[in-house]
Amino acid sequence: MKKNLLCILLMMIISFAQVLKAQTTDNLNSYWQISGRVGYDFPTYKHDFKYIKYKGGMMGGLSINKFWNNWGFQIDGDYMKNDVYTQLPDLKFLTYNVTTGMWSVDTYASEEVHKKNITRMFFGAGPAYKWRSASNKMTVDAALMGGLGIIDGGEILSLGVKKLGKKDILAYHSGFDNAKTPTLKAQVRMNYFFTPNFGFHLGAYYMNHFGAKESQKQQILRDLGYVTGTPAWGTYYYEVDRGTKDVSYATGTATPTEGFLPNSGKDRIWEQGVDENRKMNISSIGVFAGLTYRFGKSGEKPKPTVEVCPVCGKDHKPQCCATCGCKITVTARDKFTREVLDNTSVVLTDMSGNVVESGVTNSFGVVTFDNVKQDNYMVKGKLYDVELEKASIAKGEFDQCLKGGSPIQKEILYTDENFIIKGKVVVCNTNTPLDDVNVTLKNNMAGIQKTTNSNAAGEFIFHAVQNTNYSIYGKKGNYFSETETLLTKDYDRNKTLFIKLEMCMEQVDCGKAIRLENILYDLDKYFIRPDAKPELNRLVQFMKDNPSVKVELSSHTDSRASAAYNRTLSQNRANAAVDYIVTQGVERARLVGVGYGESKLLNECADNVKCSEEAHQLNRRTEFKVICPN
Repeated sequence: MKKNLLCILLMMIISFAQVLKAQTTDNLNSYWQISGRVGYDFPTYKHDFKYIKYKGGMMGGLSINKFWNNWGFQIDGDYMKNDVYTQLPDLKFLTYNVTTGMWSVDTYASEEVHKKNITRMFFGAGPAYKWRSASNKMTVDAALMGGLGIIDGGEILSLGVKKLGKKDILAYHSGFDNAKTPTLKAQVRMNYFFTPNFGFHLGAYYMNHFGAKESQKQQILRDLGYVTGTPAWGTYYYEVDRGTKDVSYATGTATPTEGFLPNSGKDRIWEQGVDENRKMNISSIGVFAGLTYRFGKSGEKPKPTVEVCPVCGKDHKPQCCATCGCKITVTARDKFTREVLDNTSVVLTDMSGNVVESGVTNSFGVVTFDNVKQDNYMVKGKLYDVELEKASIAKGEFDQCLKGGSPIQKEILYTDENFIIKGKVVVCNTNTPLDDVNVTLKNNMAGIQKTTNSNAAGEFIFHAVQNTNYSIYGKKGNYFSETETLLTKDYDRNKTLFIKLEMCMEQVDCGKAIRLENILYDLDKYFIRPDAKPELNRLVQFMKDNPSVKVELSSHTDSRASAAYNRTLSQNRANAAVDYIVTQGVERARLVGVGYGESKLLNECADNVKCSEEAHQLNRRTEFKVICPN
């Protein structure tokens, strides 16, 4: 858990450092920095102890840095304190009954622990590197240091107390006696300066002591009488339930017979081995927080300089912001979808309604006004002739900005409940936009029509109410328009503001045949079915939009049945289509109906050629073409 926490903190600091690095625009002159910190240290001891454990503890330290632009060095002093404790199972021992001559298994009544907690110190120095923000309010520095570690304490003795008061040694470690070790420390620290000189910081470190030698002092054993004087043997580590113990014993006058020898009424640990203590590697990780103070060249605090206006970036006297003003950022959004609105016209007016600033929002829905003097204002906006909800700016809102704070931020909302149709007209089967197309939006439920013209990019805008059926078509000389149907009931205003639509128009040249889709007839019939009327109505609209145009309306069949029969059937169908168009208000003199029968097949499906139904359907069609003047 503690390692995961440290890793997350390190990743956050390093990621933030990269952001600061990207924001850095220029180097800063050299300066000194002093930092004091407190934190928590998590130790790791590389040992094979089974019952002896080590806890984390508080730490404190001081750092001195000198930076020349980004590079520098760091001097560190640290003090850490860790707790040592035992974690024993319910150990059993054998008791010999002299009367019965029997051995029995018993459990210790209690545990008696004598210990001295571990303290560690580190003194070191090494190179450091820093990243900083453009404002120099935030910095992140990293340092790698080498030096001296001093480790003291950690001696612990665990005694098992029997019911009659007799005690057995269960676990022991001699700890360390001001062991001096080479030590390496790596540290990362993030600083935030709330004034040019004072700030606070958060950080993390990793420290490793190489080869800390176990103590030969054994003060607890001496104090309790287990060791007297300066014995020829040393006891460094013992645990009662292990096999060979890591202790030392020099042969004396006594002959060992069991695991303990009597000594003035107490037990003395023994085990034959080498009279040499061991070395252990000790490492730790830690997190900390503290205060930082930095000062300028040669150790002197910088003299007061001319203030720089945080808005316009120019040197002024301390009242600069009253002169150059503040930045105001306005964001336009839809009230229902929260979508940002580009191309929104925004004006800033004084309380008399006079326009002070104006602009148009960018693709992020934002417009910025620089160097606005302190006063009361109104922010107004308009999108496609619909006004947005206003926002006000009070004179007091400038105070924080004028002191070097953030720009004033305002939001104006589009509250209209109608949809906005964002359409585009293109030439059919291409991406070529058509400009100056007169586009009509017809409300099929209310019979109301609205028109607009497409711009150079072929784009047009309409407002559409909810739960309504619309038809959209275009008018442009020598172009035949599709008619698009739009049902706004298919859209949710809480999720959608803009409905995107593309409409195509086909260029009509005299003599060029244009197929009318969905002009279907019943078998061997020639009257106009209801489902053919919408497509014929497109032709009606085209002829009304181009009153000087004359049109040939032709009907074609496939090759099945006789040629004479097909010619007669197709002529009747062409005449029926002409009759329908006349009923819609087009003069008959402008129309010519021609039945071509099977004489103009579009594929190889002639008489006696086996073709699929789809291939025959391609030949059964109705077309029109503009009759050339000559």
